Amino acid sequence: MAAPPYEVERAIRTLGANLALARKRRGLSHSDVADKIGTTRFLVAAAEAGKPSTAIAVYAAMLWALGLDGQITEVAAPERDKEGLRLEIVRGPKRVRGRTPGR
Repeated sequence: MAAPPYEVERAIRTLGANLALARKRRGLSHSDVADKIGTTRFLVAAAEAGKPSTAIAVYAAMLWALGLDGQITEVAAPERDKEGLRLEIVRGPKRVRGRTPGR
């Protein structure tokens, strides 16, 4: 992907800014977080800048390092997927085929 859609880029930048604020509130440096997650301070800074090429694992590790890792499990949680739930209801129950005894 050459460049992500604008909305995706904006969301990544917002996540990076939120991580930067959380790090600063805890009085941690880029190096402190980098040491805790096993990467470089440059990669931590890139994530905070919202650089789209930064791996999602870095963002997840930073959330963990800052004690915010519980929030990542809420991303795309099935019970919060209003559109998916609506479609599931509209389509009705799926037919489940079991094995016929003796075959």
